[in-house]
Amino acid sequence: MREERLCLALDFSTREEILAAADRFAPKVGWLKVGLEAFTALGPQIVSEVAESGARVFLDVKLHDIPSTVARAVAAAARSGAAMLNVHAFGGREMLTAAREAAGAGDDAPTLVAVTLLTSLDPRALADLPVAGHPEGIARRLAVLAKECGLDGVVCAPRDLAAVRGACGSAFLTVVPGIRPAGSESFDQKRIATPSAALAAGADLLVVGRPITGAPDPDAALESVIAEIQSAA
Repeated sequence: MREERLCLALDFSTREEILAAADRFAPKVGWLKVGLEAFTALGPQIVSEVAESGARVFLDVKLHDIPSTVARAVAAAARSGAAMLNVHAFGGREMLTAAREAAGAGDDAPTLVAVTLLTSLDPRALADLPVAGHPEGIARRLAVLAKECGLDGVVCAPRDLAAVRGACGSAFLTVVPGIRPAGSESFDQKRIATPSAALAAGADLLVVGRPITGAPDPDAALESVIAEIQSAA
């Protein structure tokens, strides 16, 4: 049985690696993530190829441009077979609304979520940017904006979950990267949490990549993450 609360990031460089990992892990996870590198290098076809594994595909390209450009890109991404895709909330109200309209409605429409703040941005990194406030407060404001524009949810760091949940309610989807099992390397992500801590804070879908795919024994690493998720249920 697939663990529907887990999305495995297929952050590989070649079609062969991506499809081999999709076939290997799809029976155990509800979602597989295709990221910007793969989509840029291999094109939209990689989405439908990964979807053939049986898991749903989260197309993680973080669209951010003028409203008309994003609307056309969202419509094209929706045709690729992605079950979920994302845009940057910093694109603003008009862009988010255009994205929502372009994604369509009904059972065949992809889930549309907005990225609030990247997990690589901590207060020190934000000090270099013209953005005032603490990460949790910024994420909360952006989540409220996304909800007002009709999006299904947000991508947010584990530490932002309480603020997002408090502002947007339990029905608003929270997709949470920066998941690191205890003892795992953080890599370039700064605002992280364990799977059980993120679920306890209100995460709906956990996105995990390198702690599994880069582990000496990826299958054992996956089973360990799934066991932690299920023990937190």
